[in-house]
Amino acid sequence: MRTIVKSIRVVAVGASLLATMLFASPAAAVPSFAEQTGQPCSACHVGAFGPQLTPFGRAFKMGGYTLRTGGFTNPISGMAIASYLNTSKDQVAPPAPHYGVNDNATIDQISVFVAGGIDDTFGGFAQFTYDGVGRAFGWDNLDLRAVTNATWFGTPVQAGISLNNAPGVQDPWNTLPAWGFPYTGSDLAPAPAAGTILDGGLAQSTIGMTAYADWDSHIYTEASLYWSPGRHFLGAMGADEGAGRITAVAPYLRAAWHDDRGDWNYEVGAFAFLPDLYPGGDASTGTSDLYSDLGFDASYQYTGDGSAIYGANLRYTHEHQHLAASMLLGGAANLTNDLNEFNADASYYWRNEIGGTIGFFDSWGSADPLLYADSAVFKPDSTGFTFQLDGTVFGRDMEMLDGRFNIRAGLQYIVYTKFNGAASNYDGLGTNASDNNTLRIFLWTAL
Repeated sequence: MRTIVKSIRVVAVGASLLATMLFASPAAAVPSFAEQTGQPCSACHVGAFGPQLTPFGRAFKMGGYTLRTGGFTNPISGMAIASYLNTSKDQVAPPAPHYGVNDNATIDQISVFVAGGIDDTFGGFAQFTYDGVGRAFGWDNLDLRAVTNATWFGTPVQAGISLNNAPGVQDPWNTLPAWGFPYTGSDLAPAPAAGTILDGGLAQSTIGMTAYADWDSHIYTEASLYWSPGRHFLGAMGADEGAGRITAVAPYLRAAWHDDRGDWNYEVGAFAFLPDLYPGGDASTGTSDLYSDLGFDASYQYTGDGSAIYGANLRYTHEHQHLAASMLLGGAANLTNDLNEFNADASYYWRNEIGGTIGFFDSWGSADPLLYADSAVFKPDSTGFTFQLDGTVFGRDMEMLDGRFNIRAGLQYIVYTKFNGAASNYDGLGTNASDNNTLRIFLWTAL
């Protein structure tokens, strides 16, 4: 097993170095996607702004980001998100440095992308982000691909491999946590304490090798192995070990049935993530925590003639936790716990420019007085709705800087009916779930 893991790591490091050289070389064709494809943002994205993908956008991603209409173009892009945030009541928890307990304006993030395709085989993107709230810089999403098209057993197949840094980043649908609604948020906003490992617990703290195949444009299959890089590497990337350090490798499996009927398309799928972690990177107990995240997802889109686009996404995840190490370290009272998450959203866009989305989220699970010590009832339960209205200015044409410049303005309101275990007095200090209701006005710019 150690030999296999070592071999995989050697291959991945080699791929990373090769990708870095390719994407850093001025002689290589590595432009940003709009300029590369000659298509406006609305061709790839619902609402004419990322990350929600259209059928064309999903095909571009599964095809390794390689489609192009011309020669070399600029591989560098930028993105910035700024927002104003107000909660129903001043926050009880101490605010982040340089911010007040309410009514804050901030630059949420500034990102730089290196993105593009090389011939019809290699492509990808690397995102590096400055966190305006935490005032720190680090790597963000990474997805580097090699892809081929072939016929296997009489069936046309598009197959590829992906080097990425978070389970789900490589997924072509907007149902899983990595690219799910809401597509933008602020670290200043109050958020429930509990979340599954798949829901960002190991994002940017792992490296994964993924093999995927799309069979006859209907059956998508994927298998990945993730591991934790060394602390020095993560430190250099501006990251930490997140929810824990993977003991060896963690498998991630994905399958989906999908169909594109022209005016409308749909997907139904399932996924599994099975990490074995040292909590906080602490291996002193001689044991570890075992997680099993199993779930299903589905999506539907109607695109029609482009005058009206609407769609829906849903996801259910069941996480079983075997917390032997956390118990010995005093972080959990129960040997086993369960955590469930359900998310659903529905959206409508007029002319793929102005639209709205309603999202519902619900999490519930086992009571644990140590794991959920900040809850008065020691439970992870949180429920609520997210409402968003947004408009995109330049997403339907290529007139502004050859399609590279775009702006989205939006209003987002999050309503909590339950927070960290209860609807009222959830922290034992008299704080109610509705006190965390959040109004956010944001401006999202891409160049």
